[in-house]
Amino acid sequence: MSIMKPFCNYFARLRAGKIVLWCYLIWYLVMAYFYFDARPSLWINSLGISAVIGTGLVLSVMPAGGLRVMDRWAVARLYMMPVGVSSFAALIKDHHFFVIFSPRTSENLIASSACAAFVAGIFMVRFLSKKSNT
Repeated sequence: MSIMKPFCNYFARLRAGKIVLWCYLIWYLVMAYFYFDARPSLWINSLGISAVIGTGLVLSVMPAGGLRVMDRWAVARLYMMPVGVSSFAALIKDHHFFVIFSPRTSENLIASSACAAFVAGIFMVRFLSKKSNT
C-alpha cells in the first residue's frame, strides 16, 4: 500500500466545510509567513487564550458520553482555532489589514492562489479516485 493512499482517501472524501477550514489554515500560514513575529509572549498568550477558549468550546459541544465520544480531530480543532485567531490578530496588528485581507495585493494573491491550488488538488484527487474505482 502506498503511503499516499490514506492522504488521497482523506482528501477525496473532504466535505465543503472541512475544505473551507483547510483554506482558513492555508490563508493563516501564508499571512503568518509574511508577518511572523518570534516574540515568545505573543505565542504564550495565544496558547493561554486557546486553553481557556478551547476548553469552553469543548465543554459547550461535549456529548453526554464525554470526551471519549468526541472525535479527536474535532477536539484538536476547538483548541487550534483560538490559537490561530489570537495569533493572527497579534501578527497583523498595525499593518492596516481589512478583516483578514492584507493591504498588499501580492500577499492576498499568494494566499488566494494557494487556496485555489488546494481546492483544485481536491477535485483532481476526487476525479482520479473515481476513475480508479470504475
